[in-house]
Amino acid sequence: MTRFQEAICEKLLLSAAWTSGSIVVFIFAFMLFLGLPLLSGGHFFSLLTAHWAPQQGSYGILPMMAGSLFLALLGLLFSFPLSLGCACFISVLGPAKLRFLLRKVVELMTGIPTVIYGFVGLFLLVPLVRDIFGRGGLSLLSASLMLALLIAPTMILFFCDSFDRVPRSYLDAVDAMGGSKVQKLLYVMLPNSVHGIAAGITIALGRAVGDTLLALMLAGNAIHIPHSCLDSARTLTSHIGLVFSADFESLEFKAIFACGITLYLFTAVLVLVVRGINHRLRRPL
Repeated sequence: MTRFQEAICEKLLLSAAWTSGSIVVFIFAFMLFLGLPLLSGGHFFSLLTAHWAPQQGSYGILPMMAGSLFLALLGLLFSFPLSLGCACFISVLGPAKLRFLLRKVVELMTGIPTVIYGFVGLFLLVPLVRDIFGRGGLSLLSASLMLALLIAPTMILFFCDSFDRVPRSYLDAVDAMGGSKVQKLLYVMLPNSVHGIAAGITIALGRAVGDTLLALMLAGNAIHIPHSCLDSARTLTSHIGLVFSADFESLEFKAIFACGITLYLFTAVLVLVVRGINHRLRRPL
């Protein structure tokens, strides 16, 4: 490749980066513009702390914020051990043929539509949870278990890729000293894959917070702050999908944009926090 071609490729990649960043900023500016009456009227922060009771003139999104946070964290709690275990098996512990087959299955799972997970959860998982606990069919527990299955392939592939990037010389040194596969995993691969694991968790948590269908189909859509994983709940994304208003000037309609701004800011803060942690971990002791 000539110097001219390299310069053209560099400019194209730079343009793509600027375009992507500009689109993200434009989307946020669009939400701010439509939600400007909330900010200028002082309604935005009151919506964050109030409850949803349209018949009483209250359009707060606090229950939906709590539902989104609880569902995402519960799904991540269920999914992380499963994902890390599968990634360790695929990368190190399993037989070669089975590792290859399992990785292909995980890659296939990333392409399954979310609605399929929702149907499986609705007709299989919900009755099972109801039979075991006597209640809580459509609940945070059902939705989080299926959400854990949804985000697991993303985390598994991120974890596997981070394991694959461990320098081969490190692994050869463990083999030369007679170390076992478990020792190689615990003392070499995991410590050198912290950044990849953190990236996988970030992407999975962002997908869990932004998922709409599973929360809509399995969480029960009850508008209250959940106190148990067997309680029903409504998330911000499902609330946006469910609230319809013919009056675009009403506070009920504008509350949707408060949900969107909250989701956007939560995701941005999450990414910044994880990047900050990674930056601190990269500093030499």
